[in-house]
Order: sequence, then C-alpha cells, then structure tokens
Amino acid sequence: MQTRRDLLKSSVGITLAAGVITALPTSVLAKASIIGKQAVSFYRLKLGDYEITALSDGTVKLPMAKIYKNIKEADAETYLEGHFQARDTETSVNAFLINTGDELVLIDAGTGDLMGPALGKLVSNIEASGYKISEIDHVVLTHIHADHSGGLVVNGKRVFENAVLHVNQREAEFWLKADAEAKADKVLGPQIAQAEKCVGPYAEAGKLETFEDNAAPIPGFGSVLHAGHTPGHSGIIVESKGEKIVFWGDIAHGDVLQFDQPEVTVDFDVDQKAAAASRAIAFADAADQKYLVAGAHHAFPGIGHVRRDDSNYDWIPLVYKASY
Repeated sequence: MQTRRDLLKSSVGITLAAGVITALPTSVLAKASIIGKQAVSFYRLKLGDYEITALSDGTVKLPMAKIYKNIKEADAETYLEGHFQARDTETSVNAFLINTGDELVLIDAGTGDLMGPALGKLVSNIEASGYKISEIDHVVLTHIHADHSGGLVVNGKRVFENAVLHVNQREAEFWLKADAEAKADKVLGPQIAQAEKCVGPYAEAGKLETFEDNAAPIPGFGSVLHAGHTPGHSGIIVESKGEKIVFWGDIAHGDVLQFDQPEVTVDFDVDQKAAAASRAIAFADAADQKYLVAGAHHAFPGIGHVRRDDSNYDWIPLVYKASY
C-alpha cells in the first residue's frame, strides 16, 4: 500500500525530473530527422515448391500521358488524374528471381547504370534478399530493351558471371544482327547500340542461348510469344504443383489505363498494332485462366491477377502476406 510519504517522495522526484528536462539543451529534445528512404525492396511468395522473389530496380517518374499512344494526351492526363496518378507517373521497374530448389533463375535484369540514379538497384536488392549474384544460374529476358537488359553488364563486364543468358531467337536477331539502315535510324539506332553493349559480352563468352517462339527457354520453364512491343517479346511461364505464373514483361505499362483501354499503346512499342493485339490476347487469357501475372512495370512487387469488368479489365494486386 502506497503511503502519503511515498507519494511525497514520488512528487519530489517528478518535480526534480521536470526541472532537469527543462534545463536540458533544446537540441537534446529535437525532433527525429526525416529519413527519406524506403525499406529494401524485395518480396517473396511460394508457387508450389518454388520460391519467387520480386525485386525492385527502383521507380522513375515518367510523363505517361505523353508516352501513351492511340489516345489524346489530354484524355490520358484526365484519366490518370482521375486515378490519383500525377502527370509524371511513378513507374516501377521490376525483376523476379525463381528458386526451384535446384537452380536460381532471374527474369529480366533491370537498368544497370543506363537510366539514372533512381533506378539500377537490382543487384543490391538481390543481395539484400539473401542471395548472391554469383549464385544465379540463368537469366531469361522477356525482351532486350534497356530497362530489362541494362543490368547485365557493368564497365563492359558480365554482372552475372556464372549465368547463361536466354533470349528469344527473333529478339536476338532483331537487336544483335541489325542492318546498317536500322543502326542509322534515330530511334532504333541507340537502342541497337545498347543491346549490343549489354548482351554482347555474354555472346562473346559463349553464355548466350536463344529459344524459339513459344518454346522452353530452359528445362521446366515455358514461353509465349507476345510480339509487338519488340519482335520477340515473350512471357515466361513458370508452373509448380498445379500453380502457374506468367512473367509478361511489358504487356502493360501501369496498372490502370491499358486495362480499360487495351488498344492504347506506348511510344516504345516497335509495332504498335501488334503490341495492342498481343495485349488483348494476354489480358483475355490471364482473366480466363486466373493464373498469377508478374509485370515489369506494375507497382512493386508487380504481381497480381487480371479480371474482367464492365469496362474491359481490372488489375488486382496480390494481397500482401507477411510470411508464407
């Protein structure tokens, strides 16, 4: 039982403490500094017996209303603003690591140092996730654009020194065997030079293998040709114990507009008409079959489902799980 004497002692202590606090320099009581950084960006899930790790290469602000094609810029701006996306839309660049229990397979390789300091974080996030880049056995590209192949090299040397690089055959031929006319093109020329810079060291080392349309890039993995964005743009199919995910690269840019209007293309599409047609097929198949989809430019971690709605389709992000 607390006595009056105890209470008086407590009161004196509190008074003294208050006096000490009042006498402390104001710097001691300064508010905490704003950190300004996100947590390390990786996310794991199980697919049957496999472990999949989604990896962020970073995010970058892009003027998507200007980049979208087959729609008026003002209409794209209005649509994006209506979905709480600013004129410069924060756009994710994602890659994915699959641990089969026997091998580590990386789908796409990020931007490296090609697209500025906001990106190029793939390697650090791989290592933060508990893996080493030297442990990766295979790198499979959905296509060879710089935001998917830029991370393959640094200072002309292979980043994934123990990995074999796998690319669709027609994709490799388009970028690595281009003629003089294509190399002189103001749009394609710089992209061809980047492709040669990023993929070339693997070819020179005998570490580049190609796969045919709709064929297996490596045993146990499948592919589906979705030509248009680039000639050999391919979704990579992974299945385990009846569960399925398709890593579909750049079928969609963003999570909203193209799902309502699949006919809308982007400036980066090599063949605009074919890209729109491939997107329509990919959306319909994902909605009908209800498998998981992983996209390079959906908001990180970029994994979810596609469903039909009264205005075409919806992108439904995967519900976050703290553990599996």
